[in-house]
Amino acid sequence: MKIFNLIVVFNSDQRKVLMCQRTTDPYLGLYNFVGGKVEPDEDIEHSAYRELLEETGISKADLVLTHILDYFYPIDQVQLNIYYGVLNKEVVLIEEKQRLVWFDVETNFMEDRFAGDGNTFHMVKCAQYYLNRSNS
Repeated sequence: MKIFNLIVVFNSDQRKVLMCQRTTDPYLGLYNFVGGKVEPDEDIEHSAYRELLEETGISKADLVLTHILDYFYPIDQVQLNIYYGVLNKEVVLIEEKQRLVWFDVETNFMEDRFAGDGNTFHMVKCAQYYLNRSNS
């Protein structure tokens, strides 16, 4: 089974969410969350922090990640682990390969320019739900 992580990163005022523009299939050219493959014998949470640092320059000191969802695709033998985090300060992003873009949280993530066939919308809404719950 292939295991991947995706990270929903909110800026410090929680009004924007970070996405990358994919440069490979699947979803070539579409916007998706940053993340990547979990290496064999690698802790899933460690992998999320590693991928975030590699793809954006955001480090563990900049936010705390919370694991909120898993998606499993049995036919493809793929598991996606979804995390979210809120930056504790403004950061300078460092692009690895993919263009990084901040989107307003009110963006319609069901649009065709976003990867995931509607799952992007669901991930943002779940992250906002848990974020609001943790703030109350």
